[in-house]
Amino acid sequence: MKHIILAAIMAITAVSGTAQVKNLHQFKVTAIDGSEFDMASLKGKKVMIVNTASKCGFTPQYKTLQELYENYGGENFVIIGFPANNFMNQEPGTNAEIVEFCSANFGVTFPMMAKVSVKGKDIHPLYKWLTTKTENGKSDYNVSWNFQKFLIDENGNLVDSLSPATKPDDKKVTDWLAGK
Repeated sequence: MKHIILAAIMAITAVSGTAQVKNLHQFKVTAIDGSEFDMASLKGKKVMIVNTASKCGFTPQYKTLQELYENYGGENFVIIGFPANNFMNQEPGTNAEIVEFCSANFGVTFPMMAKVSVKGKDIHPLYKWLTTKTENGKSDYNVSWNFQKFLIDENGNLVDSLSPATKPDDKKVTDWLAGK
């Protein structure tokens, strides 16, 4: 009887085409210096993922992101920037130029990854996971512009997406970090 029930469950799963929901910790990405960054190293931390750009009206958010990282970052929280050139050519620089810009203008010390695509046919697999409900198990999201923020819990699960206009230190973010 157990074998029949198990077979039925397997058949239903196969027919429904249910995708296995991934989590952040299953990804490896390329850091801005070209090294591999294993997202599994973030287990136990809350994570904010932000697509960034150097020539955007929201670029000053780098300052607030850095302040948030200085105030909350460390053992329990990290911000990860993903430069992207998907919106009006607002991140045309090379990875080296992006590092120089972020360091010189905003003193960025939070981890920055290599430039990626956050939408379209060439979307990076991590952003496909962030924006697709069948992949993330939470919701479909559209990356609408630079500086969209994705909040990930300590177990690597997507919690929420915040619009580019939402400031990095918005009460919703600080309450989330405080466990409220």
